[in-house]
Amino acid sequence: MIIHQKHFTLKEKRRGFHLITSEVINAIPQISEIKIGMLQLFIQHTSASLTINENADSTVRQDFETFFNKTVQENDPDYLHDYEGSDDMPAHLKASILGSSVTIPITNGRLAFGTWQGIYLCEHRNYGGNRQFVVTVWGV
Repeated sequence: MIIHQKHFTLKEKRRGFHLITSEVINAIPQISEIKIGMLQLFIQHTSASLTINENADSTVRQDFETFFNKTVQENDPDYLHDYEGSDDMPAHLKASILGSSVTIPITNGRLAFGTWQGIYLCEHRNYGGNRQFVVTVWGV
């Protein structure tokens, strides 16, 4: 069994949904050593999230942002947690809905995505700052 783990940081990105598949692969080149295995990516934050979706048409990412802004609206007077601004509590809710990790199979040293799939960093804050990740790969 081969196991590798790496901590890495991505520079601040604007609010929205961003493809980060290349950055993840570059952060852990040991993927190429694994014939059959798994990659798990974890974001160490509570106001940003991860998901896997369409990597070809950027309008999908724009529509994700539109959907989540309509579904979890800012400036709700019922939110108590608003110390960091009107996007604070909605960012936590969006992150909980989408989740803090993704797991992808590895086949013959490559991520076994389906057609058009990629990893999204879902940035829910207007000024989220740099984001830290832990990526782990294991297999044979």
